[in-house]
Amino acid sequence: MSDLHLDLKNLIIDALGLEDISVDDIDNDAPLFGEGLGLDSVDALELGLAVQKHFSIKIDADSKDVRQHFASINALANFVASKQ
Repeated sequence: MSDLHLDLKNLIIDALGLEDISVDDIDNDAPLFGEGLGLDSVDALELGLAVQKHFSIKIDADSKDVRQHFASINALANFVASKQ
């Protein structure tokens, strides 16, 4: 697991207050929303803000690709890496 993947998992757990989940519980390919980790639209907003603040990047909420960027840890790591 890369440092970025680990950092993102810890960010998700901390930002969303997922006390019953550890980094080992989050699969890099599993969906973050719906049947995967089970996040919802409110979580998406909080996570988007946390990612922007933590990594000092801008996320265009109106972009058609935003949903794909937050599909999984792998997708989010690729997105963050492309913005740095």
